[in-house]
Amino acid sequence: MLAKVIDFVNKTFSGKSASQILHFERTVHWIKHFRPSADEPLLIAAYSHDIERGNRDPKIAEMIVSQDSGFLDEKFLKYHQEKGAEIIGEFLAKNNYSSDNITRVKMLVSKHEVGGNEDQNLLKDCDSMSYFETQVAGFIKNKVPELGKQKVKEKFDWMYERITSSESKKIAKPLYEKAIASLNAI
Repeated sequence: MLAKVIDFVNKTFSGKSASQILHFERTVHWIKHFRPSADEPLLIAAYSHDIERGNRDPKIAEMIVSQDSGFLDEKFLKYHQEKGAEIIGEFLAKNNYSSDNITRVKMLVSKHEVGGNEDQNLLKDCDSMSYFETQVAGFIKNKVPELGKQKVKEKFDWMYERITSSESKKIAKPLYEKAIASLNAI
């Protein structure tokens, strides 16, 4: 099923953002790094965790940009996680994936921004690590003019501070520091 999910996600983001596909690939990389025996539902969740972005209603995007809390609005994070879980759950059901595995994938995607249990925290940490590897340049280029340096810095700080594992945080620290330095250089 993982191959079908990769194809589905890649088609969803086709023509939108090459860095987003790389972000998914690197999230899976980090999952495998920290948990070599990761099961398929965890790998599916890693690759599809941001599927909502590929299906986002433009009105939702306008709502995010107009809010004082920017990227970190709790209502938006909840929406992003839950809508993503719904989208990937529907895809998996249409492809006759087992209900237990669908439940597990949805549980993981539905908390990938805030964490919760051990696997949700692992996904959240790997998402952050991949973010720093693949998304920083785009955020600086596209979001600083739109929202300002302070909002982007808040996003970088949050993505780093939300990392739960000390090992992940140690690996991510130089990536975070490089992101802050790049932001300060403009």
